Amino acid sequence: MTVDRHPNVQRVVDAAHALGLEVEPRSFPDGTRTAQEAADAIGVALGQIVKSLIFGVDGELVLAYVSGANQLDESKLAQAAGGLTCQRVDADAVRKATGFPIGGVPPFGLETQLRIFVDPDLLKFDEVWAAAGTWHDVFPIDPRVLQSVTNGVVVELRRTP
Repeated sequence: MTVDRHPNVQRVVDAAHALGLEVEPRSFPDGTRTAQEAADAIGVALGQIVKSLIFGVDGELVLAYVSGANQLDESKLAQAAGGLTCQRVDADAVRKATGFPIGGVPPFGLETQLRIFVDPDLLKFDEVWAAAGTWHDVFPIDPRVLQSVTNGVVVELRRTP
């Protein structure tokens, strides 16, 4: 039986397989572009959504996995990456670095190797949901497995009031 998948989703499935993982993407036609949309569609807590955020730290693109319930503190990400400045990058830079659109950036299968930083709040859950390459497709994964297979550095990234 073959599954009719978007090429981006198939790329994520293939990348997971290469890492020794089997992922089962689920599609939500109304979209999962934002963390809130994803949590509502899946029926899970906002904190269980993995936001894959690309930032430039002193010119180097890095990837941060942030709990959907949290806002990223850019100064904490800069410090974690050993840099001084941290800034958002545009959609074209994200697509060039990852091969995926903003809102659909998965944790693996990226075009380029990026250093990865992981919000420890994700590790509070037994299961989190990550983008599978499009605005409509996501998959569940144990956050400790996610951190391990991506060699993500666990570091406090949450903005505090």
